[in-house]
Amino acid sequence: MTERQDSFRNQGLQVGARVEDLLSRLTTDEKLKLCEGKNFALTRPIERLGIPSLGLTDGPHGVGPHGTSWKRNTFFSCGILMGATWNPAILEEFGAAVARECRACGRHVQLGPGMNIMRSPLCGRNFEYLSEDPYLAKKLAPATIRGLQSQRIAACAKHYACNNQETWRMSVSAEVGERALREIYLPAFEASVRDGDVWTFMCCYNKVNGVYGAENRDLITKRLRDEWGFKGFEMSDWGATVPASSTEACVNAGLSLDMHVTVQKPFIKMSFRKLRKAFAAGKFTEEVLNENVRRLLRVMFLVGLFDDPATLPKGERNTPEHQALARKLASDGMVLLKNDKSILPLDAGKVKRIAVLGPNARKRTALRHALDVLNLMGFGGSSQVMPPHEVTPAEGIGERCAGRIEIVESADVADVAIVFAGLNHAPGGDSEGFDRKRLELPGKQVDLINDTAAKNPNTVVVLVSGSPVSMEGWVDKVPAVLEAWYGGMEAGRAIADILFGDVNPSGKLPVTFPKQLSDSPAHASGSKRMWPGENGKVHYDEGIFVGYRHFDKHGIEPLFPFGHGLSYTTFEYGDVKASKPRIAAGESLTVSVDVKNVGTRAGAEVVQLYVQDVEASVERPPKELKGFCKVFLEPGEQRTVTMDVGTEDLSFYDEREGRWVAEPGKFVLHVGSSSRDIRGSAEIQLA
Repeated sequence: MTERQDSFRNQGLQVGARVEDLLSRLTTDEKLKLCEGKNFALTRPIERLGIPSLGLTDGPHGVGPHGTSWKRNTFFSCGILMGATWNPAILEEFGAAVARECRACGRHVQLGPGMNIMRSPLCGRNFEYLSEDPYLAKKLAPATIRGLQSQRIAACAKHYACNNQETWRMSVSAEVGERALREIYLPAFEASVRDGDVWTFMCCYNKVNGVYGAENRDLITKRLRDEWGFKGFEMSDWGATVPASSTEACVNAGLSLDMHVTVQKPFIKMSFRKLRKAFAAGKFTEEVLNENVRRLLRVMFLVGLFDDPATLPKGERNTPEHQALARKLASDGMVLLKNDKSILPLDAGKVKRIAVLGPNARKRTALRHALDVLNLMGFGGSSQVMPPHEVTPAEGIGERCAGRIEIVESADVADVAIVFAGLNHAPGGDSEGFDRKRLELPGKQVDLINDTAAKNPNTVVVLVSGSPVSMEGWVDKVPAVLEAWYGGMEAGRAIADILFGDVNPSGKLPVTFPKQLSDSPAHASGSKRMWPGENGKVHYDEGIFVGYRHFDKHGIEPLFPFGHGLSYTTFEYGDVKASKPRIAAGESLTVSVDVKNVGTRAGAEVVQLYVQDVEASVERPPKELKGFCKVFLEPGEQRTVTMDVGTEDLSFYDEREGRWVAEPGKFVLHVGSSSRDIRGSAEIQLA
């Protein structure tokens, strides 16, 4: 080869120079071929230039089997549990571990994290997402991205944007105002670029204000590229271009890669044949094509596709370290919702018999073998993982009790009865492709809980689920409720760790638990217009009042509020102090509060900061999360927690002026243990 032929393979050159060199060698047909996926998991190679396939794999909770020749990989916790950790540091660890497994499977792009806002508790994919709150999501998503890309594996921010329901997801148009887009639905995606430097994006299936995500130039080019400075490439969700208006609309919007499954290939808009025909007709230019391909090539270089393998991070799967992290992550995000009379943790020295009951006690949530793919939606859809093992709750408790505590099947002869209730990965539960029909648990589960509580006053309910559930008719009859979510392959052990006090629970709710469905903003009117939509449109009439913002505005008492979570110890807050009483535009200040563990156990508290604009020219929420810090304290230990507040944290998006505005006046900074447990406040003035 000549020196010029070797230049794009020269690792000593800057990525930009290598990209331009390779781009200049591609023929038009070769560029067009790169824009169409070869199959479910690979891009098309260009053999003439030695360009190999870029490998992509689901999912947010670990490396999926369906794109990796059915390899077994570590099954981590679901997205909502990750949100409940309120812990960016552990999510960065998680990202790096998944990246190592991704590379060990010969893949280069991990399709996650998912960061859509939980608009309704009925959304079937809430379990994959992080929060109802944009600030929490925008602080957690970049942490996972940084972990993934630290190992030179591309993260993928998805599903861009407003993919907040599964009902009619391939056709419905999310009708949402600019202010709600800016304040609620886009911040996590924007932070993925600005704070995470994410390398890839995945478009949504749905329309946003009448335009499909795959051909939405406003989202892809105007906002993502031009405004936020995104340098990577956007791909379609699998088959998302099928209902799009035309090939050229997708190309001109800025879509670089059209992925699909085999049966969709004749219908996707960016097949090589359709691209070639549209280009020949002059429906998109070489300049536009070059920019889309340039971004795809850039990611190929970033993940090391043309580099010496010896210089790349090493891949590894199912290591003891990864499985230990899976257990740690699971317990870090489980939320103790109720614990009357401190029934938990269980005292292994006093408890002699435990009844382990309920449909989720022995249920596995992961794929066990390749044949399970025939019922993929029954295992959660694209986010599913096939681990080398999975510890069920019953197995985890049995292991913890072995030789010391008897496991029985009858509540009336037990010292403690534990009912494992909740949902599962099936249509009507927590699953891709389907939304839930009701907020309540199945009637048989409610009957079991009530029957058990009647027989045994020491009844603990453990919920295995990925979204809020109503507890009307039973929550007042049991002394303790633990939300365990879907905790992955080590969930059973993590649950036992918490129930017996080996781990002090520290998770906090990333989503409001309503008492009834009509308390939630998307369902408050009872109109199909707002959920799940009518005449092809779902109207986000609640605007910015999503989640706890709605509950606060209307004075609705939630079942459990956003940010709620109990501990086995007690935390005492001191006075809230602002570093200065007054700031000007562009300035910032520090909020501080002393937090002391006054209990007898080591534990972690999530200190939360909410901002209230006392008087504004537009309607604003009574308070909005604008800071948090998870602090670990030994018994008797005190620490000063500090959080920064800048002008941007005081701002709202002004639709009239088309910009962010921070209006002068008084603001109150509330600090507490949840959105409804405020421990102290300080006032400041914005000049």
